[in-house]
Amino acid sequence: MKTLNITLASINSVKNFVNIVGKYDYDMDLISGRYVVDAKSIMGIFSLDLAEPIKMEIHQDDCEDLLKELEAFKA
Repeated sequence: MKTLNITLASINSVKNFVNIVGKYDYDMDLISGRYVVDAKSIMGIFSLDLAEPIKMEIHQDDCEDLLKELEAFKA
């Protein structure tokens, strides 16, 4: 499992993020405080506090291709 902190500062960044993670079969979660949502769920993401960095957990060890695509979202 890989963990990173991301920032989703605008509606467009959320849409771009969901388009990227949706291409992968890995299970991914976003964690904000005590809330955990599926990283592929745009509605779930909008239920989080996007003003703060969000912890992302990728339930896959070999995901370097995804991490490269998410470089722009790192907090």
